Amino acid sequence: MKEHSKRPYKIFEADEDAVYDEEYTIDLSELKPTIAFPHLPENTKTMDEITEDVVIDQSVIGSCTNGRIEDLRCAAEILKGRKVKKGVRCIVIPATQKIYLQAMEEGLLKIFIEAGAVVSTPTCGPCLGGYMGILAEGERCISTTNRNFVGRMGHVKSEVYLASPAVAAASAVTGKISTPDELGL
Repeated sequence: MKEHSKRPYKIFEADEDAVYDEEYTIDLSELKPTIAFPHLPENTKTMDEITEDVVIDQSVIGSCTNGRIEDLRCAAEILKGRKVKKGVRCIVIPATQKIYLQAMEEGLLKIFIEAGAVVSTPTCGPCLGGYMGILAEGERCISTTNRNFVGRMGHVKSEVYLASPAVAAASAVTGKISTPDELGL
């Protein structure tokens, strides 16, 4: 909070004697990459539930959602020394100017550009069909953004699949929805 605000703030925490109806323990090592299929964010499938290749035309990594420096580092690790598949557009959008500058200083932008991606300044763009990466009829995009409603990124007959930065980066390389382990990572 101190990094992002000069105003006083209050931290809210549960009382020490709080009683909970249920507690959940999640073993994160057992989680599988999950993709949100068109046309709702809750229309999800884990990678092992996808039985046919889903060929993509575009991969969007970043924007205000999943455009943190950690996300860009993850995508750069996957794209480093690799190329975006011919015929696939890969667009990287850092979330803020501060993250853009940090990514530049860390050499991440160079990795993206050398891989064949286009790096945008922080802005609203393809996520809401504004500009840069607008989908045509029949095109498919894997995106780290947070919405995949009908026509969200362009034509009403395009499809948007939501995924993590790691899956979006791996998919940009293979040209189909893929996980990093398909690249030997």
